[in-house]
Amino acid sequence: MKAILITPESKSVEIIDIGGHDDIKAIIGFDTIESDAVGDVGDRLFFDEECFLRGGGARFQIDTLIPVSGKALVVGTAADGKELRDVSTPIDSLLGRIKYL
Repeated sequence: MKAILITPESKSVEIIDIGGHDDIKAIIGFDTIESDAVGDVGDRLFFDEECFLRGGGARFQIDTLIPVSGKALVVGTAADGKELRDVSTPIDSLLGRIKYL
């Protein structure tokens, strides 16, 4: 399924293919994954829940969500993030909503 990878260190945003929750963990690099809703179409931002406890790393923020440190993925979801599907948010729309900190 299609997802959007945000890498704040390089300030890059790209569409990638993932197979499921295990891919999210592998790409982000940690097993402590949390997510927040991004908009109202079912997309969620998946990130390392302990990103600030680990320290370091570039940060970013989407809209008014809490800032996130390290890589993150925007993925389409259903059932409160338990079911994954293609991301609905257009990448061009998301680019204007990201602030690097």
